[in-house]
Amino acid sequence: MGDDERQHGGRAGMGASFATERRLLAEDELGPVQNSHYPALESLPHDDLVSLARWIRERHNRARDIIRGRRRVRSGKAEARGTASESASERGLAAKKQVFARGMKRVNAKLGLIAAEARRARMVAAMEEALARRKSAPVHHPHGGDSAGGGMAARPREKRRGIITGGRIGSVSQAGRNAQAARDSRAGG
Repeated sequence: MGDDERQHGGRAGMGASFATERRLLAEDELGPVQNSHYPALESLPHDDLVSLARWIRERHNRARDIIRGRRRVRSGKAEARGTASESASERGLAAKKQVFARGMKRVNAKLGLIAAEARRARMVAAMEEALARRKSAPVHHPHGGDSAGGGMAARPREKRRGIITGGRIGSVSQAGRNAQAARDSRAGG
């Protein structure tokens, strides 16, 4: 484990410097990856961002596939293709893959911001349009009817009140109490 890896908890440095990127990348790969850093990233139009994301993703996937192939050869699951680079160490290629991954993350974040701004602009336009429709619609104040402003009016009761004699009030519950007392006296005696 190198000094850089020890300082970052066992991982290779998360923020690879420009010098590291220059050392790891080929000449034709360096320009697009440098465009994925923020001063240059802010000035790129949307179509260039999409093509940059596609290019970086293809390079990342290619590095990933080469590493997988080398591991399969090393474990005996695949035959070596006969190239000298098949047996080479994959540490540099893995670091290169990480450079592409970080570049892809930056470009995707910028594309996400652009998409969020466009979504927000569409929502604001739709809300302003709805508000304009609401304001231009005629105001609807329905007529209150005959009793408007007169307060509550007493209405005659439609259902006839049942007449219960005073002797019947509570007789059902008293009959239940009497029956329970009779059962209790038979059971306890």
